Amino acid sequence: MNDTYDLLVIGGGINGAGIARDAAGRGLSVLLVEKEDLAQATSSASTKLVHGGLRYLEHYEFRLVRESLKEREVLLKNAPHIIWPLRFVLPHDTGLRPAWLLRLGLFLYDHIGGRKLLPATKRVDLRKPPHAGVLEPRLTKGFEYSDCWVEDSRLVVLNAVDARERGADVLTRTACTELERKEDHWAATLSDGQTVTAKAVVNAAGPWVDDVLGRALPGEAHENLRLVKGSHLVVPKLYDGEHCYIFQNGDGRIVFAIPYERDFTLLGTTDVSYEGDPDQVAIDEDERAYICDAVNEYLSADIEPEDAVWSYSGVRPLYDDKASSNSTVTRDYMFELDGGGDTPPILSIFGGKITTYRKLAEHALQRLEQTGLSMGGAWTRDAHLPGGRMDPAYVDDFMREWEQRLPGFPQAGIARMVRAYGTRIERILGGKGGVGDCGAHLGGDLYAAELAYLVEHEFARSAEDVLWRRSKLGLHLDEAGRQAVADWFARNRIAA
Repeated sequence: MNDTYDLLVIGGGINGAGIARDAAGRGLSVLLVEKEDLAQATSSASTKLVHGGLRYLEHYEFRLVRESLKEREVLLKNAPHIIWPLRFVLPHDTGLRPAWLLRLGLFLYDHIGGRKLLPATKRVDLRKPPHAGVLEPRLTKGFEYSDCWVEDSRLVVLNAVDARERGADVLTRTACTELERKEDHWAATLSDGQTVTAKAVVNAAGPWVDDVLGRALPGEAHENLRLVKGSHLVVPKLYDGEHCYIFQNGDGRIVFAIPYERDFTLLGTTDVSYEGDPDQVAIDEDERAYICDAVNEYLSADIEPEDAVWSYSGVRPLYDDKASSNSTVTRDYMFELDGGGDTPPILSIFGGKITTYRKLAEHALQRLEQTGLSMGGAWTRDAHLPGGRMDPAYVDDFMREWEQRLPGFPQAGIARMVRAYGTRIERILGGKGGVGDCGAHLGGDLYAAELAYLVEHEFARSAEDVLWRRSKLGLHLDEAGRQAVADWFARNRIAA
């Protein structure tokens, strides 16, 4: 690690990791610091979609939707192992948005982003399988359209991995505790006692962006954020099939039901103002009831909050545009630049969504280049993320190849690992003659060889990092299996 950098990036969520990767690839010396684990806060608490945001069309955010839809195809090509197509079924319900409005919105959704890889919208008869018996009998017609799934935490981690492989230094469990502007650089003190300098700073701290600004620019008022909590429930699988549902709610919002981790259905999300500590965010009983009530309006079999096997919540650090409703406040990203020219700059980021993180990074570096920070040109549009160098249509064939290479390995484990690591599964299982070569069995389809890889290459430092961010094995392993993972970290003296 150095003590002098071109760029200090504070925050290891999707925006910080994306900017660090892009900047390193442009030849800048980069340090990324994250006070906890990568993607530990907002970036692991999304609905896990790469999408245009169909409902944003109602708020006339055409630029955001168009950019998002174009990025959807870019990301699908560059990370087909962790991003894949989904089909969403939108039932028409009397008394809510009329069918003509739904058709118009979906026509725009199909065309304003230059869709090439994904199938178009079509009408569906909800009285026929696979919807008959799953949905309420009153729902007879609807529309089916395309969007994409993303493993959100892995998207962050892979950006950080690529940043490091391109020369960036990445420090997790390391906070920036002091930030002082000098005549021609920034001086930053880190929680491990180190002091580093940087020509420029990117403040990508998410819900803590105003806190970082207060450290960097004391004496000024920093109240740019509108914190909005979004919560999700995970319940045992509610229906068969790989299709998702998008349900209109009476309050104008929408709720998703998405097949999740083979055996479950993901339900969400909420939009609730939040004023507490972002480190302590959690779903509350009103949110649990809201999600269940919204889904029960559409599904023939009702669910209760007690049916949930897991829940998660995150705080969206939105730019406060003074909108009256949390659901209408913009999801677009905003920059605040202080300094430039003879004054070392700090660029703070507000808002944004996972789908547009790559364009956000490009735009952020353009802003910094305008302040005099010298760097190379944009390059990420056609650059695969680690493990993603394959045709999206080839992923299933790649899984079958690995099933044949390791016939004794659980097939579900091969599928999971191909989806997680893509071509880099070779680094974990390559050269193995069978499960006996994969190290200790920790439960399910998890072996020590995978944990060792995650520690060495993907910044994992605890059982939670593995079970709930770099994978969702926490849903599949029993208590003994989860404890076995924690014991492995303890035996190997890996400090969180």
